[in-house]
Amino acid sequence: MKVLPSRSSEVATPGPARQPATAMIEIDHVSQVFQTSARKDHLALSDISLTIEDGAFVSILGPSGCGKSTLLYIVGGFVSPTSGSAKVKGKTITAPGPDRGPVFQEFALFPWKTVLGNVMYGPRQQGVRATEAEAQSRALIEMVGLKGYENFFPKELSGGMKQRVALARTLAYHPEVLLMDEPFGALDAHTRTRLQNDLLNIWERDRKTVLFVTHSVDEAVFLSDKVVMMSRSPGRIRQVIDIDLPRPRRRTELLLDPRYQKYVVDIERMFDDIDEAGVNP
Repeated sequence: MKVLPSRSSEVATPGPARQPATAMIEIDHVSQVFQTSARKDHLALSDISLTIEDGAFVSILGPSGCGKSTLLYIVGGFVSPTSGSAKVKGKTITAPGPDRGPVFQEFALFPWKTVLGNVMYGPRQQGVRATEAEAQSRALIEMVGLKGYENFFPKELSGGMKQRVALARTLAYHPEVLLMDEPFGALDAHTRTRLQNDLLNIWERDRKTVLFVTHSVDEAVFLSDKVVMMSRSPGRIRQVIDIDLPRPRRRTELLLDPRYQKYVVDIERMFDDIDEAGVNP
């Protein structure tokens, strides 16, 4: 990784003071109803309102089937809400756009294209000249730690390497928002930890707005500024937790920090409360 120096060996210097935060994503009283195969209405999301500031890292956490991914797809423009509205930078979302870059658990790489070809695809579709697109793509490939693998095909890569390619390909569009749906969920624990660290490095450099769906409490607390805890289906916002932990974050230090431990325990208890209730609070 060439994004930032190793967090374990160098002391970070404070960056310039950030300007007052502005809203990047505004979700206003969104509900979503799907029709089941039996032609019955299923309420997936109920009256969701949430504002996400520009440059914030926000995780959505909740039980399976609570509508986390559905909410992400609404922000991505892949699903239209049944009621309410979702906006990016004040504009109502009506379709997918290059300002929002999705990274999903399924890598969705083109199997017939090399690593370089996959990452170049976005810039070329946007009309960037081949030489410039290649230069940008090579820089991104190096940034995600895959220099030397430019001519490999997806079938020749591990799961973690494929996810690095998927992230580089999304970043090649220069999106203002990253929409990440359990991107590390299928990876082994060691690879998952490495990619979490890499993602934080990239976020520290660019400060893109990130909306991150996960089942992992530890992952949500480690990565996020805010954790949005959702109830069982139909999904409602149970609580928004501000994660007041220092940045840049070093996992070895956080594991010994009682504040980090308390966040993890308190949120785990929310999960237990939801499971014991078996219904929405």
